[in-house]
Amino acid sequence: KVGYRDIRCVESGGPEPGVGCAGRGVITSINFLEENGAYEDVDYFSYDVLGDVVCGGFAMPIRENKA
Repeated sequence: KVGYRDIRCVESGGPEPGVGCAGRGVITSINFLEENGAYEDVDYFSYDVLGDVVCGGFAMPIRENKA
């Protein structure tokens, strides 16, 4: 969604609690954004993810220089 001053906002979710790894949802979301050109022609990115890391999947975007 494009908002005030051309700011783009996306929200994504993951699997139901206890069903799968939420980190996998983060990776899937970022891959989807890449495939659809969301990272083209932008100056900054900001991610808001859970602070309670229960699996390594949340660190993947940082390791791949996507955060």
